[in-house]
Amino acid sequence: MHPLDPSRHSAARASSTARLDRRRWLGASLGMTALGLAAALGARPALARSAPVALEVWKDPNCGCCGDWVLHLEANGFAVKVHDVGNQAVRKRLGLPDRLGSCHTALVGGYLIEGHVPAADIHQLLRDKPRALGLAVPGMPIGSPGMDGPAYGNRRDAYDVLLVARDGSTRVFRHYPGQAAPKA
Repeated sequence: MHPLDPSRHSAARASSTARLDRRRWLGASLGMTALGLAAALGARPALARSAPVALEVWKDPNCGCCGDWVLHLEANGFAVKVHDVGNQAVRKRLGLPDRLGSCHTALVGGYLIEGHVPAADIHQLLRDKPRALGLAVPGMPIGSPGMDGPAYGNRRDAYDVLLVARDGSTRVFRHYPGQAAPKA
């Protein structure tokens, strides 16, 4: 089956939802265990992490890779609110050129995030605060967050995260080199 086959996304939706529920439960359980252990050892509560960063995502309800990208964000310090209504209307409303489109669109800190942008790049954008519309990873490159892992043969294609100016022009924000899938 081709990795971009839409039937893969429908089949992956149920699996993605189950993984999301398991990961949320595991994260909460581990967090409570760590807090209990710290209290038992007499440790004072410390703010090891800052509060999660609020981010909203618009995506197709049947897209498994979008759900996997949301899991990636949640694991990297984002509190994600999902709108399962598609992303075409919000992308147009925010002024992103069609040529930069992907399968989901997000808003965070006044910036647009289009496609499979790694969480580290979003955090960098929020620290640097450039005058820009946001970041985009056009298309759906294999190996980007949400388009990675065993379902894709652990392959990683090269791709660029683009900084999108308000006029629609772009420059490379970060380049990710590709890597061939490991031989079996």
